[in-house]
Amino acid sequence: MKYYLTCTLLLAGGIATAQEKDTTGYQFTVVKELKITPIQNQNRSGTCWSFSGLGMVEAELLRKGKEEVNLSEMFVVYMSYKDKAEKYVRLHGDGIFSPGGSFEDVLYTMKHYGAIPEEVYTGLNYGEDMHVHGELDALTEAYVKAVIKNPNQKLSTAWQKGFKGILDAYLGEIPETFTYKGEKYTPQSYAAALDFNTGDYVSLTSYAHHPFYTEFALEIPDNWRWATSYNLPIDELMQVFDNAVNNGYTVAWGSDVSEKGFNRDGLAIVPEVNAEDLSNSDKVRWTGLSSKERDNQLLNFYKPGHEKNITQDMRQEAFDNYQTTDDHGMLIYGIAQDQYGTKYYMVKNSWGETGTYKGLWYASETFVKYKTMNVIVHKNALPKAIKAKLGIK
Repeated sequence: MKYYLTCTLLLAGGIATAQEKDTTGYQFTVVKELKITPIQNQNRSGTCWSFSGLGMVEAELLRKGKEEVNLSEMFVVYMSYKDKAEKYVRLHGDGIFSPGGSFEDVLYTMKHYGAIPEEVYTGLNYGEDMHVHGELDALTEAYVKAVIKNPNQKLSTAWQKGFKGILDAYLGEIPETFTYKGEKYTPQSYAAALDFNTGDYVSLTSYAHHPFYTEFALEIPDNWRWATSYNLPIDELMQVFDNAVNNGYTVAWGSDVSEKGFNRDGLAIVPEVNAEDLSNSDKVRWTGLSSKERDNQLLNFYKPGHEKNITQDMRQEAFDNYQTTDDHGMLIYGIAQDQYGTKYYMVKNSWGETGTYKGLWYASETFVKYKTMNVIVHKNALPKAIKAKLGIK
């Protein structure tokens, strides 16, 4: 539920407030910037995982010298919802069924089902010009929960067809064949024509409750496929970010964006500011502020270049006590620095061309170090020493 709220409701409710915050003090200089495809808008849907995952695929095709493509996010959503429903029912409801997903859903869909261009399959089959999934999500969840109640004492042969009918009604039927730029394709043949090898991509994370340099399934609700990630110490994971971008590879980035330092106007930081810093202000007024108002005040007192020092233990504590949760998927495509020399990663979001930077974010190295949950990146983007430690060929 937190994932869904972050991916959707914050779009509608947070932007106006964020634009009132002063980010004019930040002056960014690009150090390294990679080619990406245009900003998209997930609008009121919890499908950032599909937008960001496909954003990486599209950027990787550009890296390889191929023409720009706009792939259908809703094709991935359709196939993932179908698989998720089947798994949820097979587990008798003892699993996850929600709009959330992971980058693995994108790779799995491309490998097993193919891909479709956006102009062929928009997923807008229900009277809307932009994605609005509240009704769809409510219906699909209610449907699978009704199925697992098993009122007939055994499952019928019709439940999967009924679930498909909901997806077809809202997103549209998946075409068996389609014509694109004069060529006839199936989803599988189109994916093959893209020449994108899903086996070249690896998932990485950094948490101390599993041994480093091993693989484990990250224990977050949206990892419903139980996909595994390689576990690296955080300092080595940060090396991967830099090595990737500096060598031309974008990074699909899963992060917690519910932090007060992630505003809705293009900035993500971990401010080193405490309530005591306001001791010279009106303390009576300060103590009377709501928690949200205090957070806004703290950010107003924050100055560029002063952030917390992040450790592995801090990451682990935040993960274990639910302060870091799987909220949002984005794409890191560059490195920049502010006027004080502080490093930031350039981030492509999927909230439309909003904010000061028209849909782009600057996430400080500190924020990325603290709030990264997992990433997907080409295996050749890893430094050679780290690849060797993980046994990746």
